[in-house]
Amino acid sequence: MDNWKPNPRAQPFVPKRLYGSQHVSGLHVYHLPGRRFVTKVFQVALLIVLVVTVAINMIFIMETNKKLQQNPQGSSGFPSNEALVHGAGGGRKTLEKPKSLGIEVVSSHSKVSVSIDGATILEDFEENKNRGIHVVVLNQATGSVMAQRIFDTYSAKEDEAMILFLNMISGGRIIIFTIKDEGSYQLKKSAREKLKTMGSEKASYLKYRDMWAMVVVKGESRCYGESHSKAPNFSSWAAPVLLKTEVPLKFSEESECDWPASEMNHRRKSFCSKVEGYGSVCSCKDPAPITFDPEPIPDNQIADVPVAVIASNRPHYLYRMLRSLLTANGADPKMVTVFVDGYFEEPLEVTRLFGLRGIQHTPIGTKNARISQHYKASLTATFNLYPNAKYMIIIEEDMDVSPDFFGYFSQTVQLLEEDDSIYCISAWNDQGYEHSAKDPALLYRVETMPGLGWLLKKSLYKEELESKWPTPEKLWDWDMWMRMPGQRKGRECIIPDISRTYHFGAQGLNMNPYFQEVYFTKHKINTQPFVRLKSVERLKEAEYEELVHDLVKGAKVLNHSVDPCGDAFIPDTQDKTYVMYIRMDNDHDWTTFKPIAKCFKLWDLDIRGFHKSMWRLFMKSNHLVMVGVPAAPYAKYKPTDVVPIYIPPPPTPAKT
Repeated sequence: MDNWKPNPRAQPFVPKRLYGSQHVSGLHVYHLPGRRFVTKVFQVALLIVLVVTVAINMIFIMETNKKLQQNPQGSSGFPSNEALVHGAGGGRKTLEKPKSLGIEVVSSHSKVSVSIDGATILEDFEENKNRGIHVVVLNQATGSVMAQRIFDTYSAKEDEAMILFLNMISGGRIIIFTIKDEGSYQLKKSAREKLKTMGSEKASYLKYRDMWAMVVVKGESRCYGESHSKAPNFSSWAAPVLLKTEVPLKFSEESECDWPASEMNHRRKSFCSKVEGYGSVCSCKDPAPITFDPEPIPDNQIADVPVAVIASNRPHYLYRMLRSLLTANGADPKMVTVFVDGYFEEPLEVTRLFGLRGIQHTPIGTKNARISQHYKASLTATFNLYPNAKYMIIIEEDMDVSPDFFGYFSQTVQLLEEDDSIYCISAWNDQGYEHSAKDPALLYRVETMPGLGWLLKKSLYKEELESKWPTPEKLWDWDMWMRMPGQRKGRECIIPDISRTYHFGAQGLNMNPYFQEVYFTKHKINTQPFVRLKSVERLKEAEYEELVHDLVKGAKVLNHSVDPCGDAFIPDTQDKTYVMYIRMDNDHDWTTFKPIAKCFKLWDLDIRGFHKSMWRLFMKSNHLVMVGVPAAPYAKYKPTDVVPIYIPPPPTPAKT
């Protein structure tokens, strides 16, 4: 250290703890930086706010408890702690007191609407569409929409459908009615009486083009609001109606059933809490079954054949159809898939009710093209879901099936495998009416493709039809397309004398109540559970030709001098086989057949159900064979003295 010398250019040493300080009278005075000072102030302020907030909340809680003790259910509307859990009788109650629903309903020529507490749940102003009585069903505990239907009571039979729907609604539900355009023309006395029993004072007086709206609760026989506006004359519409009313809600326990706990009842409870109009399926005391145990069919040849149910937004049709299908002998729910055209929830809820798989398809195209694309998507999806399946059954949502529906296909499926001349096997006979079909064991070959419940071969679909299926821009009926020569290629379908399906749907794109009544209502369906089909092997191409030749040769020729449309033409006998010959210059000459089909009360919109210019049916319980001359190969059996029946077409009106 003796040699150390200070550096004159070095900075003076200042200890860190003394950084920023000054020496005053031996004391260190520190200067806080600006940032640290602000932080300290902010922390103190937050602490003060927290203390004040806690104090305010404590005061509020103490004051609230004091009020509740003085007035358990006072004007504030808050129930006491005891009332939150138990009602007056000690039963469990909801945590919120039920309130009232504010309902507004509009009825007018061009628009109907329903609003609940200011929220619009129905608004229909489409021009020239959805005429009639609109019905909306609400849950009495939640106010949620459970069903919405339109009944075109300007048209026949729709009032009967409305009565049926109203009868199927559970008690206690809130029901709203409103008319768009016209709803009284076919509103018969029985429907008016039904509305009267539900609380209406105006239904009996509804006239042509009147406007009307009503709100009731099912089972109370009380009307919460009704408004009616009379049309000034027959050619004008009444002034619009605006109905405003309130309906009190119920506790949820009052709207639910206490069914025993099970997987089946879990499905039932979920269904019945969301949708309405299905009658006893939601009955608290005696609910309709939703699982079934049908008998197996002997020697089942279609156990691995999937079933595609083609559906749209007609949930009540789907419900009826599925009950029919699942109760048929041999039904297997695991093989059934419901395909819904569009994202409609109610058909999917119906599907889930029965424990089935449901698939919704995005709609493609419009009108008939949309239906066609839905079919194609459903057929493709079915074979994808069941890659090992060689066949599939297609059935629409508006069909009942016979008890032996699956037994019928089980006995005929081998024909598709063994005979390449067979196009399909159908459960439907276009000419099978109550008066024209008799034998449940009898089968025919026909050159037309009936559909309406049919068996399709996978190889036919995958190798021929799928790639050629009409594209979305083509407004074609899929079944008409399948009947075209380019697809059918001379092949035929097998059909029964008595159909195994029944068409009940009166509403659809190509269907209305009149059309259903005239062409489908009187169709016959087999009711026997186990039918052994006759001579299935003789339905093969060569064997069937031999059968028909023998049939025509052995048939008794009818008196061709008698009017074929008169009652005397077919003798009053039983179980005889008769033949009649009609003029057919070629296999597309329908001149005589069309008027005969009309007077025989058969399908006459187009030509169906024939085999090589020959038809088979029953008239007056006798087997009748109708042979076209000279078009049919069986025309050679006509006696030389018999002149084929000829009915000329009506004269063409003269041009003015």
